[in-house]
Amino acid sequence: MPVSALSPRVNRHVTGPGRGASGPRRPADPALTVTVAIPLTTDALTPQAHRLIEAVRELVEISQGTITVEPALAPAERDDLPSGPEVRLLTGTRQVLLAGEQLPLTRLEFDLLLFLAERPRRVFTRGQLLAGVWGYEHTGERTVDVHVRRLRLKLGGNLPVITTVYGVGYRLSDEARIVVQPHE
Repeated sequence: MPVSALSPRVNRHVTGPGRGASGPRRPADPALTVTVAIPLTTDALTPQAHRLIEAVRELVEISQGTITVEPALAPAERDDLPSGPEVRLLTGTRQVLLAGEQLPLTRLEFDLLLFLAERPRRVFTRGQLLAGVWGYEHTGERTVDVHVRRLRLKLGGNLPVITTVYGVGYRLSDEARIVVQPHE
């Protein structure tokens, strides 16, 4: 998908230190990098994808940043990338193996990981997780945050297993290598 730079808009000025007529804006340190993957089911982009790209272009234009579009990696290329250790959920014995070593999890941590692993690519609100894992919704939603944080710590920080979807909730990471083995 080709991306071209937008032409500068007339009479659009951003005010603030280091901007405008006082001199060129210096790049902020550190820079913010945003990676957006838009799955394509056809060769055409959806209207929502076009709006997203235009919004990003406008943000880049305002801050004098850059935009780079790269094709998604093919499955064979993704396999060459370093990945985190495999996590095995043995549902029959309620054990978790991380790179072959048993990992002690609480009942709720195991249930939360299993719930997300059985529903990959779905985003769940805290309320949905409370209902699906805890079985009720009358406790504080921050309970989910605490359990996710503890689960992340136990699984290690090499590769995120649970991804935060800001403003919504949580989902299983696309890079997570989780195998659910029933009745073992």
